[in-house]
Amino acid sequence: MTIEPIDVERDAATVHAWVTHPRSHFWMMQEAGLDDVRAELSEITASAHHDAFLGRVHGVPTFLVETYDPAHSPLAELPEVRAGDLGMHVLVAPPEGPAVPGLTSEVFRAVLARCFADPAVRRVVVEPDVRNAAVRRKNVAAGFVELREVPLPEKTAMLSVCERADFERAAQTDHLTPERLERAQRHLAAKAIGEYTHERLLAPVPDGDGWLLETPTSRYTFTARRHLLEHWVLDPASLRRTVAGEQVAVDAQDLVAELAPVLGIPDSLLPVYLEEIASTLASAAWKLARPRPSSAHLAAALLGEGDPAETYQLLEGSMTEGHPAFVANNGRIGFGADDYAAYAPETSAPVRLEWVAVRRTVADLAVGDGVTEDSLYEAELGERTLARFRRRLEALGLDPAGYLFVPVHPWQWTDKLAVTFAPDVARRDLVHLGAGEDEFRAQQSIRTFFNATRPGRHYVKTALSIQNMGFMRGLSPAYMRATPAINDWVADVVRQDPELRERGFDVLREVAAAGYTGDAFHRHTARGPHQKMLAALWRESPLTRVGPGERLATMASLLHRDSGGAALVTALIDASPLGPGEWVRTYLCAYLRPLVHCLLAYDLAFMPHGENLILVLRDGVPVRVLMKDVGEEVAVMGDLPLPPEVERIRAEVPDHGTRALAIHTDVFDGFLRYLAAILDEDGVLEEGDFWRIAGDVVEEHRVDHPELTDAASRYDLLRPTFRHSCLNRLQLRNTLEMVDITDQASSLMYAGTLENPLASERCRGDRGPGAPYDHRASGGQTAGHQISAAHSG
Repeated sequence: MTIEPIDVERDAATVHAWVTHPRSHFWMMQEAGLDDVRAELSEITASAHHDAFLGRVHGVPTFLVETYDPAHSPLAELPEVRAGDLGMHVLVAPPEGPAVPGLTSEVFRAVLARCFADPAVRRVVVEPDVRNAAVRRKNVAAGFVELREVPLPEKTAMLSVCERADFERAAQTDHLTPERLERAQRHLAAKAIGEYTHERLLAPVPDGDGWLLETPTSRYTFTARRHLLEHWVLDPASLRRTVAGEQVAVDAQDLVAELAPVLGIPDSLLPVYLEEIASTLASAAWKLARPRPSSAHLAAALLGEGDPAETYQLLEGSMTEGHPAFVANNGRIGFGADDYAAYAPETSAPVRLEWVAVRRTVADLAVGDGVTEDSLYEAELGERTLARFRRRLEALGLDPAGYLFVPVHPWQWTDKLAVTFAPDVARRDLVHLGAGEDEFRAQQSIRTFFNATRPGRHYVKTALSIQNMGFMRGLSPAYMRATPAINDWVADVVRQDPELRERGFDVLREVAAAGYTGDAFHRHTARGPHQKMLAALWRESPLTRVGPGERLATMASLLHRDSGGAALVTALIDASPLGPGEWVRTYLCAYLRPLVHCLLAYDLAFMPHGENLILVLRDGVPVRVLMKDVGEEVAVMGDLPLPPEVERIRAEVPDHGTRALAIHTDVFDGFLRYLAAILDEDGVLEEGDFWRIAGDVVEEHRVDHPELTDAASRYDLLRPTFRHSCLNRLQLRNTLEMVDITDQASSLMYAGTLENPLASERCRGDRGPGAPYDHRASGGQTAGHQISAAHSG
């Protein structure tokens, strides 16, 4: 959204069409001609006390703004007018098609933010016609206080004022309206029922043309479509809740609380989970309130010729769902409403990271191949910033050579380190240096930042002591020490393998990591979140890997649906030169096949969920992938020799069936089941065909690599069933720490087995390509759905 001064000759016809539209009758220019509008705009632009601006959304003219000095207007004689007031008028263009939900509110916010950007402005004044109830409601929602009716030459106006503080407070909660919350509640409750049923915690029963779920206090009825891998897609609009025979509002927190004994949530942790549910609902309402780019717009951007960094960040900030499996996936407990607006990925707000100096004797810096401490700081900070940091230390009588420089999240410094590490600051073991010069954007993982000022510089991942999705999002200095070495080793394996090179599969190395250990928590306490408050790492930027005509996209975007329900992956396939089957095959050859190869050739497993992979696209087609977050989420499950400094990643998993879950659970169940369902739901590609293609990709790899025949036999990725590893069960069991990060395998929870869609006769039998396949014709529940809802796993 941009706002620019009116160009009378360029914009007069556009404004004329707006002000003469029947919906703009309160502007009292219904009979104005083009010359009248041109004369009016010319008079405004020539005035020393009146200005006009054109607002654009994604470059399209969308709204008109006028600002004026009330002291030089018909309001001048009113006793309420004060020094520091600025008058404002806003006209949003009448929509040519369906109205865009939230657009007017977002325009109001943008215009008010521009008004208050001038420090001389203390209040914004508006005087809408008293009959214009719609605009008056928008004004109040934006923070205006209605003072009184005042007679003006052409109308009776409602004089209203907005103080700067009132605007800021209103902006923190203006998205929380009954209509948005009702929509968010339905979406989250539908997702909860679907995912809990997938994990066999619930067992809905057929009810006429739909389904019924009963809790101790409520009855829920809904329609749903069931896909392979026991994947349920509920229609949120169909969800009905009754209590004692009376229909009541759908409430996700009530649903969770009613089911808490069945879900296995400990009484002591239920409030934490309910708080994460509330935060997830608030995030959903915020996204509904702000106009988001449509899937068609995002697809066009990915196929366009714009700046790859801007397109990548536009996409990163447009995601709306969070992790597809977890119900409470936007917890962020610890953030206030103002922190959310400043730091949540979906706000795309610019962030300048804070920097601290940590005394070398109680800190660590580890660097990878080709990196030194000096080269890291020079490349990431620049000599001017480094000189400023050194001067700060010298002014305190400290030797800069005795310190390391570590970036920290602004919230982490203000809300945690400056208080919890107060003794460390007083001892000068920890010295605040101020903000860096570059602007960053928070990524989907919330504590990882992309450098928007200099996109070629590294990602920065910081410790962040908020509770989110079953973990405190800190970083362990001890755990970080080996991170560069692990990344170097993995990168060497990947880059020396001919199969992986051919597929273009690569990793974004975490080339440096730093952490502070001089605090009391490291000296006196056992392992825990307090030892993960101050650490950071630097990861290679994907912009350094983009070739001509290539674009980047988080793989999570393939599961994105916009506010109208349109899927980005559908828009991409429609716009690409490939048919749906070939598009999917190309994508799976870039994503699935390299992961299968790593597992069979090296017993090497990644955590390949949507946020951990970056797709490289050409003409809207994913042609290769870049893996990230390697240091914390990679494992070698066999006896492959490892350097001593890398030995941490070895996982003792003797059973090849469990090892194969790196593909069966993390890829098939954790990501592809959602993608297959979206393509099937949208009529793009039947899910049977999707899984047949996936099976062909796995089989083609086996044929191409006879030297891995024994490994392929042991892993048997085409086996009929695999163990059903459940994610929500982990979070429900312990909302504070889902798994022990040092021994993740032993923390897993299972619920029987799932049918492997690659082995299913329904999608791998004699049916030829393109033959009809109807997953809805398969009758009632599978035996697995009859498992008791109280089954503990």
